[in-house]
Amino acid sequence: MTITSERPYVVFGYGSLIFKPPPHVVSQVSGFLKGYVRRFAQKSHDHRGTPQSPGRVVTLIHSEDWEQFSGDDAFPHEDVVWGVAYTIDPLYESEVRDYLDYREKDGYTFEELDVYGFVDGREVVLVHRVYCYVGRNDNPSFIGSEPIDHLAERIWHSIGPSGPNKEYVYHLATAVRELSPDSYDSHLFALEARLKELDATRLPELTNDTPVQNGTNGHATKS
Repeated sequence: MTITSERPYVVFGYGSLIFKPPPHVVSQVSGFLKGYVRRFAQKSHDHRGTPQSPGRVVTLIHSEDWEQFSGDDAFPHEDVVWGVAYTIDPLYESEVRDYLDYREKDGYTFEELDVYGFVDGREVVLVHRVYCYVGRNDNPSFIGSEPIDHLAERIWHSIGPSGPNKEYVYHLATAVRELSPDSYDSHLFALEARLKELDATRLPELTNDTPVQNGTNGHATKS
């Protein structure tokens, strides 16, 4: 992917990039987007699942688009998509771009977005036109809205080369909470709570009754 611009290469992370930043970061700032919703609406065939049993990871969707096909999962307007804008060392721009293109290859494309924040109690644009990987709703890995119980079941059972899908949710929820006192995400936190309920009810059964063979079923965990 070629970026022909002399401006700083700044990438906004709203998913795994929050808790697993890109390399060669020279500065970073927490902020939020306007007009978007973060949802687990993207299949993961290569990191948190497999081609045969894809997991679920987050993508950004325009709020108005989400309202058209979200069913009973309407975007709660009090939620804001918080994340981190990373400025990359210019000496390593090409290397980091290649790294992120590979990491986000499963259906994601680039968009340029403004990142907002609060300065002296006022909402301002912190960074103009940052680069952001977005899984648009016309990409092959887009799955759309799923009832949260069904979504939690899928995530709880999914595992891929990067580890159990539920760990992605737990890491993301923890990271979002730490970004700002205002960084609340009701969908993410509700999904996290549902997964912990599944852990509490099913992990004792696995420990006591079921031998777990790593890689043979969705219950396996990565050491």
